[in-house]
Amino acid sequence: MRQNALEVSELWVSFEKGSKAFHALRGISFSLEKGQTLSLVGESGSGKTTATRASLGLIAPTKGKVTLLGVDINNCSKDKLIETRRRCGYISQNPYDSIPPTLTTLDAVAEPLVICKGLNKKTARERAKEMLSVCGIVDEVVLNGRVKFSLSGGQKQRVALARALVTDPEIIFADEPTSMQDASNRGDILDILQEYVKKGSSLVLTTHDLYLAAAATEHSIILFHGKIMEAGPSKEILKKPLHFYTKALLDALPGLGKKIKKPSLKQGEPEYRLSGCPFLTRCPRGIDKCSKTCPPIKEVSPGHFVACWLL
Repeated sequence: MRQNALEVSELWVSFEKGSKAFHALRGISFSLEKGQTLSLVGESGSGKTTATRASLGLIAPTKGKVTLLGVDINNCSKDKLIETRRRCGYISQNPYDSIPPTLTTLDAVAEPLVICKGLNKKTARERAKEMLSVCGIVDEVVLNGRVKFSLSGGQKQRVALARALVTDPEIIFADEPTSMQDASNRGDILDILQEYVKKGSSLVLTTHDLYLAAAATEHSIILFHGKIMEAGPSKEILKKPLHFYTKALLDALPGLGKKIKKPSLKQGEPEYRLSGCPFLTRCPRGIDKCSKTCPPIKEVSPGHFVACWLL
């Protein structure tokens, strides 16, 4: 029986703003077996990054439980949390803030090997140089230049990738890892991530792109306002999306020869709802029941789940 690399159970994350609370995640549950791949898909503000950061213990949950590599990270010692995180790789959505700006490119990637693996600086720099080469950075001027001054946004994203992978992590959290890359480099980054999956690493990818999710991961979870709208095999969701929101995400993606469709959702700013279905104000077919009770997520075909009263 395969073990889970990640288990998230009834996870709530709330942020206080004055006298009000904003619920970024509202009771989501999912699991990821070791060696498997998963995408968290949704628009900005859907809860993807919050779910990723909460899974690493970088954000404290309001309620719920996260078990990372067999460790209950919300009820363990600080030393145990640090030890568990050292077995993970994290590619932040914003490489500008996630890489020490005063270090050279080479030292920025060598640093995790010194801290997590206890390597001496010389050996760490040699390994870092090999990893950076895999990620497409070989220029000596760039390697020895300071991160703050020497790198473009796309290069910083590839340095963040190298920094996350150089320790051979057991689970990789990749938050929009191709967002600053041109088309020719996106496939290379996905190939690098897939090589680590083949070696046994698990992968959690966040993206707004269903095509990317289907190309890179086995399973996908569609999030909207902190709730799971749909979940299942990535390729099946791409070919046969069920939830109105999933269909709208797919319609919004560009493609050669793709016909421009009229907006399928209600227009205007979506309302943040505390009761009923969170998608109601955007849904083209919402009924009275949707305003009163949030639909439970249910299995509509083997391994394919959706949260909608109309399905």
